[in-house]
Amino acid sequence: MFRICSWMKNKSRAFTDEKIIPYVFTLSDGPMLFRDLLRTNKMYQEGLKLEGKIPGFRLSIGRSYLVFIALWHLFILPVSVVFHPFLAKIDCHLLIIMAILFTGMFFATYAIFKEYLIDTVALKIIKNGWENHFPHFDYDLHAKEVAKIYSEALEKEIPHKNMQLYILDKLVENK
Repeated sequence: MFRICSWMKNKSRAFTDEKIIPYVFTLSDGPMLFRDLLRTNKMYQEGLKLEGKIPGFRLSIGRSYLVFIALWHLFILPVSVVFHPFLAKIDCHLLIIMAILFTGMFFATYAIFKEYLIDTVALKIIKNGWENHFPHFDYDLHAKEVAKIYSEALEKEIPHKNMQLYILDKLVENK
């Protein structure tokens, strides 16, 4: 059972990375600037909302709705087919209330879906920028540390031209 769930999770993640993200997002080919990487990494590590604050990608709202509607129907149609005999006998007033609830669920789950996609793309962009600016440091091991050092540098008002040297010195010092 665990292998099946793991397999499905890997397949869905691969489908998202290979099909959905390229369809829904327009990604920049240019490298991420160092200061943008630091600011974006700090926001990502702090769990802040990233939509519209990260340079290098643009979300197509219309395409995201199309993808979400297709995924929503993959879930809702089999459920409605299974429960059709029961739903056909329910009072129409209850069906109206259920329609209102499902509409609310649709828009609430769309918001979750959109945030998931934005976080996934943001992490992808941050990791690509990380490989460019911090090639000798593993992202998973040092991302939180760099965000903390960047916050300290902002508090100390380190100039941007000295920021990279300051952060690299602190990383090497802490290693």
